[in-house]
Amino acid sequence: MSDHNDSPTHQPASPPKAALRRTRFSIIWLIPVLAIAIAAWLGWRSFANRGPLITVTFETASGLTAGQTQVKNKAVTLGTVQDITLSPDMHHVVVHIQMNASAENILTDHTRFWVVRPRINGASITGLETLLSGAYIGIDPGPPGGEYKTQFTGLEAAPGIRSDQPGTTFMLVTPTLGSIGQGAPVYFRDVSVGEVLGYTMPPGGEGPILVQVFVRAPYDHYLRTDSRFWNVSGVQVGFGAGGLKVQMTSLQALFSGGVAFGLPARRQDVEQARAPANSVFKLYASQSDADNAQYSQRLKVATYLDTSVKGLAVGGQVSVFGIQVGSVTGVKLLLDDKRASMRVRVDMEIEPERVLSATQTRRTPREQDDLLAALVAKGMRASVESASFLTGESLIGLEFVKNAKPASVTYEDGVAIIPSQPGGLDGIMASAATVMDKVAAMPLTQIGEHVNELLAHADKRIDSPEVTQSLQALRDSLRHISDLTAHADKGLQPFLQRLPAMSAALQGTLANAQKVMASYGGDTDFHRDLQGMVVQLGEAARSIRFLTDYLNRHPSSLITGRHN
Repeated sequence: MSDHNDSPTHQPASPPKAALRRTRFSIIWLIPVLAIAIAAWLGWRSFANRGPLITVTFETASGLTAGQTQVKNKAVTLGTVQDITLSPDMHHVVVHIQMNASAENILTDHTRFWVVRPRINGASITGLETLLSGAYIGIDPGPPGGEYKTQFTGLEAAPGIRSDQPGTTFMLVTPTLGSIGQGAPVYFRDVSVGEVLGYTMPPGGEGPILVQVFVRAPYDHYLRTDSRFWNVSGVQVGFGAGGLKVQMTSLQALFSGGVAFGLPARRQDVEQARAPANSVFKLYASQSDADNAQYSQRLKVATYLDTSVKGLAVGGQVSVFGIQVGSVTGVKLLLDDKRASMRVRVDMEIEPERVLSATQTRRTPREQDDLLAALVAKGMRASVESASFLTGESLIGLEFVKNAKPASVTYEDGVAIIPSQPGGLDGIMASAATVMDKVAAMPLTQIGEHVNELLAHADKRIDSPEVTQSLQALRDSLRHISDLTAHADKGLQPFLQRLPAMSAALQGTLANAQKVMASYGGDTDFHRDLQGMVVQLGEAARSIRFLTDYLNRHPSSLITGRHN
């Protein structure tokens, strides 16, 4: 019997059907989906923010690193350095910068690039923040407008002014720069209001130097067409009436130099307009020179001196009573071949506006000449005086000399010539020499001989018998006068003793007279006569009393008279 049932009627059982389960969404799939989405968004954003690729040429790549150094404006990143290569001529470096899309509209021919590094310029230190963060490339968009550009030449230093900084640029002309350099400050009333942008040498090296300065707003509104600039570099040391004077504007001006300007002189009859941009001004060497430039009227005069002019130089003062009225413009030694003599010509410029009012300065040339002639006629003379014994500086003083010799004003090529006289130490020496000449002209030898003879004869006359007898007679006369005074005192004693009684009797008489006068009242002739007599008796009594007192003190006055 078989174990298998091969009967056709018997069918084996079919396997059960597997239950189908629906596939469920797993959260794990979100991670790659989000990663793909973020990558796509970042790629799109990078492409959307991707700006143009620009090229900037610098002298050196010091401090620049590809892939790290950024381009910034006001601490906002605008691009990143992608590559740094050398130029074909090996003289420059070419920096390829990938800019952001937001910076595309500022890439014009007005845009400027420079590398911000730590710099020390005189007393100014900039770029200290790059010591930790590293160097970066600064960018200045420049004024609006301009043509689109992707290739630039970078600056070696930061520009003096930015396009977003309000202010005005001016030009200064000067024969020498001194210590003024790029970045030097510009001062107004000791406040830094701008800086020096740079300077331009004249063609061929001859002529004035052109200095460009920038003055920030609102200080640029203070500049007028007649404003003046002066150099404030270094330390100014001078000796004045108050002693030693040391002036220094600031520590920065000491090291890097500087310029300053001030308010122009206000005039009631002149209203100066505001200085426009790029106006040209003269740069004076000092503030005193700038102040002197405000006087427009100048009268040219000169004088001739035959004494020492040591210490007198161009620019020296011309003063009247110690007040400056002008300056020296020339000192020249002249040789006269015909007379075989030498003298010094001193040219001067008198500035009437220093001492005269506006109405007095409006004189015609004829009136000015007449005034100068009148002053000279009254004794005005020019002389050299010492301005400072410490520095040896001299000046020209216009003094009025008493009892001066008559002189007049002469003219040479239209220049008035003022007469002169020795002054200062030379004047003292000249006066001393005159006195010594007079003393030397005196016959001192003959005077001495006469004095000796007089003394010799005087000794003989004093020892003569006539003088001895005269002295004895004078002594006897004085003795007799003394005896007479003593006798007079004795003789006057009784009289002096009776004077008090006489005064008392007279006083009693006055008392009786007053009683009698009181009994007669009324306005009668007798009453008035009696009253006048009483007054006279009173004056007589008072005079007797005074006489008594005086004689008691000076009894000898009856003989010798009253002592004053």
